[in-house]
Amino acid sequence: MVDAHRTFVIVGAGLAGAKAAETLRSEGFTGRVILVGDERDHPYERPPLSKGYLQGKEERDSVFVHEPSWYAKADIELHLGQPAVQLDREAGKIVLGDGTALHYDKLLLATGAEPRRLDIPGTELVGVHHLRRLAHAERLKGVLATLGRDNGHLLIAGAGWIGLEVAAAARGYGAEVTVVEPLATPLHAVLGPEIGRLFGDLHAEHGVRFHFGARLTEIVGHDGMVLAARTDDGEEHPAHAVLAAIGAAPRTALAETSGLALVDRQHGGGIAVDASLRTSDPNVFAVGDVAAAHHPLLGTRLRVEHWANALNGGPAAARAMLGQEVSYDRVPYFFSDQYDVGLEYSGYAPAGGYDQVLIRGDVAKREFIAFWLSEGRVLAGMNVNVWDVTEHIQALIRSKTPVNREALADPSVPLDSLVGAEGA
Repeated sequence: MVDAHRTFVIVGAGLAGAKAAETLRSEGFTGRVILVGDERDHPYERPPLSKGYLQGKEERDSVFVHEPSWYAKADIELHLGQPAVQLDREAGKIVLGDGTALHYDKLLLATGAEPRRLDIPGTELVGVHHLRRLAHAERLKGVLATLGRDNGHLLIAGAGWIGLEVAAAARGYGAEVTVVEPLATPLHAVLGPEIGRLFGDLHAEHGVRFHFGARLTEIVGHDGMVLAARTDDGEEHPAHAVLAAIGAAPRTALAETSGLALVDRQHGGGIAVDASLRTSDPNVFAVGDVAAAHHPLLGTRLRVEHWANALNGGPAAARAMLGQEVSYDRVPYFFSDQYDVGLEYSGYAPAGGYDQVLIRGDVAKREFIAFWLSEGRVLAGMNVNVWDVTEHIQALIRSKTPVNREALADPSVPLDSLVGAEGA
C-alpha cells in the first residue's frame, strides 16, 4: 500500500529518473513516487539512439528501461508528455504545463540536457537534424536509409562522440559523409591530438571526409530542402541533410528560476550538487546530465553526460533522498562503437591536466589501451578492442599512486599487478 503522507517527485523521465524511481521502491519507500517527463515515451536509454537502433541492428522496444506495465506494478505515477514549467521551493510544489500542481516532500531534478543549436542561416530547413531524443533517432534513421539508397550526402557539424557514431551509422547505410570540425582532430578536446588522430584515420578508411579547422556559416537550401553547407574558410560542401552535433547544454531552467545554485557555463554549467547529489536546497536533489557534482575521488566539480552516470547516479540520488549516507564517487565511464572498433573509457583527463599519453598494445591493429598520466599517476584509460580490463583501469585511477611506466606499457604484465605498486 502506498503511504500518501510522503511524496517524492522526480522531474525527468530518462534513465536516471527511472532508476531512481526503481531504487526508491527496492529500498522500501512506501510513499508516493511521481515521475514527470516531457516526452510521451516511457523512460528509455540513449546509447542505442546513435548506435544499435540508429544502425538498424536493434528494435525500438529494446531501448526502454522497463516494460510499460512495470510502472503501475511498482506504484510509480507517470506524467508523460508534460513538461515541468515551475518549481516553487517555498511551497514544495512543481507545476506542469497543463497547470497540474504536484506537491513534494523530496524532489529530484533529472532534466538532462538539450542539443546545442547552430546559430547560422538555414537551420529552419527540413533537412537539419539533432540527435538527443528517440523521436530524433527515428527521424534520422529514415533519413540515413534514404541517403544511402539515393547516394545522398550527410554533413555533420562536430567530430565528437555523437558526430562520429552517426558518421559510422550513415556509412553503414551507404550515405556519403562529410564532417566539419573547428579543431585539428576528431575528439580533440576529449582525447587530445594523439588519440583523436587515430579516429580520424579510422573514419577516413571508411570513406568519411573531414574538414578540420572550419565552422559552418550557412546552410543553403531550396524549397525548404538542404542543398549545401558553407564554412568560414569559403568552402561549400554538398549536403542533402545536416546533423548538428556540437554538444549539449544542461536543462537548468527550473533550477535557475527557483534560485538554486548553478555552475557557470565556463565551468561546464549545470546544477551545483554535493557528493550526495543534494542541491543548495536540502529537499531538492539533482542527477545525470544536469548535475554538476562535487566528486570526492577527483577533488573537483564535474558534470558528466554519459550513460553510466545516469545508470548509477539515479540509484545514488534515491538513497540520498531516503536519508542514507551517500558519497557518489564513481569513476566516469563511457563506451562507443564505430565500425569494427569498440572502446571503453574510464577516468577524467582534461586538456592540460595530463603530461603523457602512454600506449599499451598495438595501435596499428587497433587493439590497445591508452593511458593519460600526470606525474606517473593514471588519470584515465581507454581500452580499444581490448576487453575485461575496465575494473583494473579504474583501480589504477583510484589508487592515485605513480605506476611503473615501462610495466604499464607492457601487455605481458597483468594490469592488476600494478595496482598499488609504485614505480617510475
